[in-house]
Amino acid sequence: MFSAPGQPGYVPGGFRQDDNVRSFDQVVRERREYNEDGRTYYREPGRIIVRDRDSYLIRHDENERFRALDPRGYRFVQQGADFYSYLDRPGGQQVVTVTADDGRMLRRYLRYRDGREVMLIDNSYAGPIRPIYEDVVVLPPPDIRIPRDRYIVDYAQADAGEVYEALTAPPVVPVERRYTLDQIRNSPDLRARMRAVDINAITFDTGSFTVTPEQAAKLSVIAAAMNRAIQANPREVFLIEGFTDAVGSAIDNLSLSDRRAQSVATVLTEQFRVPPENLTTQGYGEQYLKVNTQGPSRENRRVVVQRITPLLQQGEGQGQAAPPPPR
Repeated sequence: MFSAPGQPGYVPGGFRQDDNVRSFDQVVRERREYNEDGRTYYREPGRIIVRDRDSYLIRHDENERFRALDPRGYRFVQQGADFYSYLDRPGGQQVVTVTADDGRMLRRYLRYRDGREVMLIDNSYAGPIRPIYEDVVVLPPPDIRIPRDRYIVDYAQADAGEVYEALTAPPVVPVERRYTLDQIRNSPDLRARMRAVDINAITFDTGSFTVTPEQAAKLSVIAAAMNRAIQANPREVFLIEGFTDAVGSAIDNLSLSDRRAQSVATVLTEQFRVPPENLTTQGYGEQYLKVNTQGPSRENRRVVVQRITPLLQQGEGQGQAAPPPPR
């Protein structure tokens, strides 16, 4: 098994805690390839990419964003078989992220000063986490009965009310049960049950995951919608999806797209105070081209935002997190 003790690609806790990425050229230079169990794995700073047959999937360091936001308020410790990260927040709040030894998120919850704990993401409720290449849910396409421009909102053309509506709307068809974050990230049929906002005002230069200051300012409307939604329900979770055009290798594009999604999440927190714990990210590379071209396309180098709370939190009894081991 890759990223397990004794294997060549093993790193305790899944990812190094001191990776400092300055450019995508550095990412490519530091990428290493491993072959195990008939699959190919690529380890690079903050990411593991797996090639299974003809498909690629990516897992990122769930704590990378939090370390960068506040190095002084961040702590990472091993407790038993799992790893706990703690991010201290103003007012005595604490964001707790629990990951397995291979870096997969198990849980993320918010702990208040009075001891209350509110679960945001429980990625382990369904039992042992399966390999990422097996965690795909296949469902029939949803019967969408709303106009296309309300199902996928064009951010550049929408007003604040339309953005807020899309980010607080229920699923377009009933969701019968809850799903893990990994299932949601890896299953387009699941994500299709939620409306989306296409942040087409934010695009990226070729080979870059940097959000320029001019483009960052354009995120104010969606940030305000997120903050308003989170104020009403502190357990809201939004998925930021990153994409690329079809130029370059599939591995490079998957890594770039994942970093683009994370860059947008970081801007939303640093500049607009969207709580980082209410955001999660995932890259999809060149899988879902907005413009059907194999050539360079700035429109394809973009991000999309979805509310995934109803997919994560169907049912009752999910408000409390199990207490962590003593520190």
